[in-house]
Amino acid sequence: MKRYIWGTAAIPAIMAGLVSTATAQENQTRFEQLEARITELEADKGSRLKFNVTANTEIQIYGFARFEAFYDFDTDQGDLTRTSRIGDPAFATDGQFGTSVRVSRLGVRSKTQTDIGEIGTQLEFDLFSGDDETTSPNPRLRHANVTIGDAWLFGQFWTNFMPLVHYPRTADFNGPVGIAFARVPQIRYTHKVSGGLTFSASVEESVGPSSDPVLTAAAFYEAEKYSLRVSGLVGTFDAGGEELDTNGITLSGAVTPWEGGEFAATYVTGQSLGNLLIGGGAQSVGGIENDVTGFTLAFTQSVSDKLSLGIGYGNESYDLATTTGTGATFTDLETVYLNAFYTPVDNLTIAAEYIRGERTDAAGATFDADRLGASITFSF
Repeated sequence: MKRYIWGTAAIPAIMAGLVSTATAQENQTRFEQLEARITELEADKGSRLKFNVTANTEIQIYGFARFEAFYDFDTDQGDLTRTSRIGDPAFATDGQFGTSVRVSRLGVRSKTQTDIGEIGTQLEFDLFSGDDETTSPNPRLRHANVTIGDAWLFGQFWTNFMPLVHYPRTADFNGPVGIAFARVPQIRYTHKVSGGLTFSASVEESVGPSSDPVLTAAAFYEAEKYSLRVSGLVGTFDAGGEELDTNGITLSGAVTPWEGGEFAATYVTGQSLGNLLIGGGAQSVGGIENDVTGFTLAFTQSVSDKLSLGIGYGNESYDLATTTGTGATFTDLETVYLNAFYTPVDNLTIAAEYIRGERTDAAGATFDADRLGASITFSF
């Protein structure tokens, strides 16, 4: 098994080195920019829905309503891509059409000026609780956090390990395999220094079963034509009464070689990270930590101020096979996608996407499936 050099003794020193002063406004701006990289659906940030409740407190309501339609040619994946299902006889189909509104979300932000600086809050929900077949989905908490003073965040937010700023744009909610994706309760400190460099560190609740916290640290650099990010994670988890280790590193970057075009890539490698990745591989198998490597490649091109096109690829590869609930297994997952986004008027986005997925099982057999999706979204 591979081992990675991220000792828990080093993390407090790293976090201490990251601590200095940054304004709460800079922190909130960074969070909003990162959120926009995933959906690009909050461009207006709800400017029509801002109001003051007191002289010092501003409330903002934001979100979007989305209708999706999709068609699976080979494997019924539900209302988002589930690559681990591909080729599983339990989900075989000669053609399956479906619709969903579960991605729709609603959020509330507040900003209050105090003697210790600006205090912010965020509460955000979508409809992804329960069965994906229901026409009456239940609310699910996405974010619930407080930002205080300089650059502190307390509460549930995107994990600091996730390369949110370089997350590929897809119409599908999941996006490509091969990338970390999780929202977790945490305490985070962010410091933005001059020259486009930002440091952050966090103590986070483990996504998997664990009585210990997860520790992360990250650095992000942004220039006019490119950006780079690196993050690390260490922690432990419980596997049948035995404490095992989880650790990893994520590298990501993007470059804009010409007007309207962007190449982006992410790379993640580590031990027992499957619970943080889109594919959802097992953290351990038979009491042994499951090593994994994943990566994504994406290119987007703005054809006009209303139309953009994209192409991308994602891959996850595990040392040990994961057994799904129906008895199928996987060691490797791949996704390829092509998409188009059209914005005829402000805040209204129409998207179309083709996705091809592939699963490799423990015996080395491969299975593939095709999927078409379309959606219409109005953000506010």
